[in-house]
Amino acid sequence: MEMTGEQLIALPQAATWEALNDPVILKDCIPGCETIERIAENEYALTMTAKVGPVNAKFKGKMTVSEADPPRAYTLVFEGQGGVAGFAKGRASVALTPQDAGTRLAYTAKAAVGGKLAQVGARLIDGVAKKLADQFFTAFNKRVSGKN
Repeated sequence: MEMTGEQLIALPQAATWEALNDPVILKDCIPGCETIERIAENEYALTMTAKVGPVNAKFKGKMTVSEADPPRAYTLVFEGQGGVAGFAKGRASVALTPQDAGTRLAYTAKAAVGGKLAQVGARLIDGVAKKLADQFFTAFNKRVSGKN
């Protein structure tokens, strides 16, 4: 499954880039994120809770920044284990381009799940994944633009 979207961020490109690399901002914006900590230069450990249909799971995983081209683009690769619920993995490519006084943030994300999560149905999972991506980028925009 692939999801795409765009947001116009009311910050210059460099400031938007810095915000996308700030663990405190990321934690505030990732739906269900409980903890996020930098464990290496481009690697983070995180825990989050997600509900997919009747399955509610706490995931422990890691997120790695790859293909970084500051302040224009990067790819986030994530993988997590949800115990008996199964696993989730995916990637999100983010591109930043200056637009007027702000920055256009465009993303493409792909996700896959396995285990008990995969049994609830692809349509349901696709809907939840799209909703989570939309929630993250909307929350990120509000957080960094000062819109409440």
